[in-house]
Amino acid sequence: MPGTAVSLVLNATYEPLCVVPVRRAAVLVLTDKAVPVTEGDGLLRSTTTIVIAPAVVRLTRFVKVPFRGQVSLTRRAVFARDAGRCAYCTTSATTIDHVIPRSRGGRHVWENVVAACTRCNHIKADRTLAELGWRLRRRPQAPTGVAWRVLGHRTPDPLWRTWLDMPESAAS
Repeated sequence: MPGTAVSLVLNATYEPLCVVPVRRAAVLVLTDKAVPVTEGDGLLRSTTTIVIAPAVVRLTRFVKVPFRGQVSLTRRAVFARDAGRCAYCTTSATTIDHVIPRSRGGRHVWENVVAACTRCNHIKADRTLAELGWRLRRRPQAPTGVAWRVLGHRTPDPLWRTWLDMPESAAS
């Protein structure tokens, strides 16, 4: 079983809570703190027990979750939001760019940061879109929804689609 395998953890009410390593999910099941909802691929073995790796587990007791704010603004999350494409020319993005340059008072917030290719980022430099005559294809905004709150920039397992309110194409 690869070390990067992960499982989705649901609250007792089937609300998605977080993503944990498969081994942690198996421990939750073995200690009766969770029940498997969907089986994943592979087996976890010990000297005395073999457990089917769970893809989704549900906690047996309700856990109160504090209010969750926005998704953290990271380079990796910006690339995930923009599907790895340059906001200006749609080629493959390699860097991030501030739409209103920081040198001109632009802030480091979701609404001002986009993925960009090196060429467009170099041409734009510290100029505004109006100065270049460029337009954004899509206005940048903070990602929303259960999937973003729980997964962040991770690629979801298709088996989680039911609990994350994702269209079939998003989890493929």
